[in-house]
Amino acid sequence: MIVTTSQRPAAQEIERAVRLAAELGGAYVPRGTRTIRSLQTAAGDQEALVVGPRDIRLIAGEEPPFYFHPSMALVRIKGLLAGGRDTLLEVSGVKAGDTVIDCTAGLCSDSLMFSYAVGETGKVTALEAVLKVHVVVREGLRTYETGIPDADRAMRAIEAVHASYEEWLSRLPDDSADIVYFDPMFEKPVTASSAISPLRAWAVHSPLTEDSVREARRVARSKVVLKDHRDSGRFEQLGFRLVKSSSSAVAYGVIDVE
Repeated sequence: MIVTTSQRPAAQEIERAVRLAAELGGAYVPRGTRTIRSLQTAAGDQEALVVGPRDIRLIAGEEPPFYFHPSMALVRIKGLLAGGRDTLLEVSGVKAGDTVIDCTAGLCSDSLMFSYAVGETGKVTALEAVLKVHVVVREGLRTYETGIPDADRAMRAIEAVHASYEEWLSRLPDDSADIVYFDPMFEKPVTASSAISPLRAWAVHSPLTEDSVREARRVARSKVVLKDHRDSGRFEQLGFRLVKSSSSAVAYGVIDVE
């Protein structure tokens, strides 16, 4: 992987690029006036992380660039501020002060919803197994500005961790979180979800297993929640009670631990 900057970068962009190159085990390459494609060709490497003044972009071949944005979470928070409701928050029963483990962070859209709901007295840990995705999202959570102070506070409060949920859950003591949440990459994609499409090229696609659900039940004090395609068959297979399905084919299942 090469790590570079925008053209005519500020000093802090260069410092950030050098730091991230070291973390990712990549090579920092000064941008100059060259295009990203020419840098990739010269380095013989199709993967490039580009540090810009507003965001960080992960680029590889013909895949769409991957970068952090709050996706639909910002729309959902605006809906809550207007007195609306949110399906995830309702099915999970999350409340202020809760501790939540999001086992499949991705863009952290659902982590953001949980962080908004648990407030300043709660805690959300977002696990991401792919280091490149983790780095892009972690940096975005630290710097992205939504224009909504409560949403920005919720983003900054998320603890982004590079770890697989199998490893992380196995190290936790019993009853150490209120809610454990899974949103594995759908085997049957919801094609209307353009926000998630660039993530698919980088994400882990391994299926959720009975062993991981067993560990989640051990760790959770209240609920284990699964978001999946309504036709996936995983709800019944893994012991989740289907509680909500939508016209978009997204569904939620719950295991009540209490």
